[in-house]
Order: sequence, then C-alpha cells, then structure tokens
Amino acid sequence: MQSVIKRATDIHAGLVPALSRLQPVTLLLFRIWVALVFWRAGVVKYDDPNGTLHLFTYDYHVPLLPAGIAAFLGTWIELIVPWFLAVGAFGRLTAMFLFVYNITAVISYPDLWPDGFWVGLFGSDFDDHKTWGMLLLALIAWGPGSLSVDGAVMRYRAKQ
Repeated sequence: MQSVIKRATDIHAGLVPALSRLQPVTLLLFRIWVALVFWRAGVVKYDDPNGTLHLFTYDYHVPLLPAGIAAFLGTWIELIVPWFLAVGAFGRLTAMFLFVYNITAVISYPDLWPDGFWVGLFGSDFDDHKTWGMLLLALIAWGPGSLSVDGAVMRYRAKQ
C-alpha cells in the first residue's frame, strides 16, 4: 500500500512543474475569452444605438446614471476596455474594472435573477456572468501572465 502511495506522490510531483508551464497559456485564454464576450456585447450595442438606449431606459436599471449616459458609457467601455484585457495591458487593473462592471451589469438587470438575487447567486441564474467573474478573479489574483504586454514590460524592466 505504501508503494502505491509513494508512486502516486512521485507521479504528482513530476506533473506539477509540467502543468505549471501551462499557466501563461491558460491566463491568455482567460483574457481572450472574457474580452470577446464584452467586446461582442459592445458591438451589438454600437450596431443598434436606439435599441441600446431603449434597453437602458426600460430594462436595465443602472445605479446613479441616467439611461443615456449609461448606454453611451456601456457601449464604449465594452468596445475599448476588452482590448486592454486581451493584450494584457494593465492586466490586474483592467480585470478589476471589468469585474465591477460585470457585477453592475448583473445588479442592473433584475431579469437575470427572477427568483431573487441571492437565490440566483447560489442557483443557476446568470451562470455566464458568474463564469466571467471567476475568470476575472483568476486574472486579478495571478495577473495577465507572461504572454501579455504587462509580462513584456516586466521582462524589459528586469533586463535594465
């Protein structure tokens, strides 16, 4: 029995360094996935400004902002900020910004949680937003990775 445990721990110890080398690619995929989601939402808003204004006037309840300003900001945030995330420029800051933006989107659109926010949070409501939030939390925790503008800047600064 001890030999089985020893062999399993040896295999695990050998796999950890190999799997750790996947981190830069994993973080790159996280960044691109979330960036595409937000950018596509911005393109939809940009393509139909009247529909976007209607949504922000009647369906979305963005706190503290009038509908017109929220529609304008929402559109341009979703068209510009995802590019920073995708290339990993100001990675943690961008991820934090989009994390808060994502929370604001969920709070502003109560149709995402028809049985109540807390029921939806622990149930199956707004699963997409929860997934994006988790990916963004990973980027906040570990940064954008070495395959990013931030990573290139860090390598450059280390050489000087």
